[in-house]
Amino acid sequence: MATETGKVAILALEDGTVHRGLAFGAVGECQGEVVFNTSMTGYQEVLTDPSYRGQIVAMTYPLIGNYGINDEDFESRRPWVEGFVVRELSRITSNWRSKKSLDQYLKENGVPGIEGIDTRALTKHLRTVGAMKAVLSSVDTDPDSLVEKARRSPGLVGLDLVGQVSCDKTWEWQPADQAGGGAQGAAASGAAPSSPPAPSGPRVAVLDYGVKYGILRQLSRVGCRPIVMPARSTAEEVMAQEPHGILLSNGPGDPEPVTYAVETVRRLVEDPPGGRRVPIFGICMGHHFLTLALGGRTRKLKFGHHGANHPVRDERTGKVAITVQNHGFVGDAESLGQGDVEITHINLNDMTLEGLAHRRLPIFAVQFHPEASPGPHDAHYLFRQFDEMIRHVAQPPPAVQGSHSSQPRAAEPHTQRPPKRSTGGGHA
Repeated sequence: MATETGKVAILALEDGTVHRGLAFGAVGECQGEVVFNTSMTGYQEVLTDPSYRGQIVAMTYPLIGNYGINDEDFESRRPWVEGFVVRELSRITSNWRSKKSLDQYLKENGVPGIEGIDTRALTKHLRTVGAMKAVLSSVDTDPDSLVEKARRSPGLVGLDLVGQVSCDKTWEWQPADQAGGGAQGAAASGAAPSSPPAPSGPRVAVLDYGVKYGILRQLSRVGCRPIVMPARSTAEEVMAQEPHGILLSNGPGDPEPVTYAVETVRRLVEDPPGGRRVPIFGICMGHHFLTLALGGRTRKLKFGHHGANHPVRDERTGKVAITVQNHGFVGDAESLGQGDVEITHINLNDMTLEGLAHRRLPIFAVQFHPEASPGPHDAHYLFRQFDEMIRHVAQPPPAVQGSHSSQPRAAEPHTQRPPKRSTGGGHA
């Protein structure tokens, strides 16, 4: 494997902590909030998750890169992490799907990496003091200079990062290209689709705040037609697509500065254009935007939730799912009150809010990633629940005699046993 053998790289944190290691990937310098991810595999999906925009990611698993980079596991058209931190970069790439090494992929995409540092010490430090601003450099090796750069860097709070990762124009996900890779990236950039759209199935308007391909795959697999729209789309533009459902996607950073998205969600909830109400499903950043649109607040977590092993309890059924998570902010459950919003999911590690549903309207959201990619598939049932909700609203049952309500009700909690976790290569 061709690496910058012997070239020094430094990771410097704003509190003066300095880690010295060896460079790999692109030679250069980056800044961002440094966070740790506890997934044992799935580094390709982590690198290409748009929710990591503005962050330097440290993997807690000690050996990274052993199965290389393939054409199927991309979650977007490019890597979004600012920098990548590992204990040991594998010198061996061994997998039948591998097309190139991790080192080569990062080089080609201008992402600097550092290996050889004590990632356990870094993780324990971040758990103690919280996520911190940092600089990773293989061109400036003066620790004092790098610490000062880290202190002057903007961080995440108060920044709109959604606009940096969203698509520029509306495009349709192509079921024939579900494997991932180049076709979706071309479509996201406005290129002509490579295959005809699905002829049938409910249309789902996906507001792209940094959507992962895994979400689009799961929508397609339950029979829906995802129509991906820019984050700045208005409520009128969304409803002009004549969707049967709306999905609010994941995305990076602080939700509160993204006021245009919150206003669109609020309009879709309170007063949808044309008076036609359709089911809404929020994931991660979409959960944040629904929280804000419903009158709640969000706050920053100490070190965030990043990994594929977070236990979440469904408060309606008592069942626990092991979930994939990637967020540094969280909705404040107490701010939502006891009115129309029901708390549906709770994180069992820190008891924070993980899911909500509207008591009267066909609206629900989760803070975690039910599509996994990578990780356990325990929460895939939520996509089936969304599809069932869409079909229930589109074809309502006959009115019960004596009932005067025409308001569609939210779907009942799903009680089916979650599917077994995948043991395939490249997924935790």
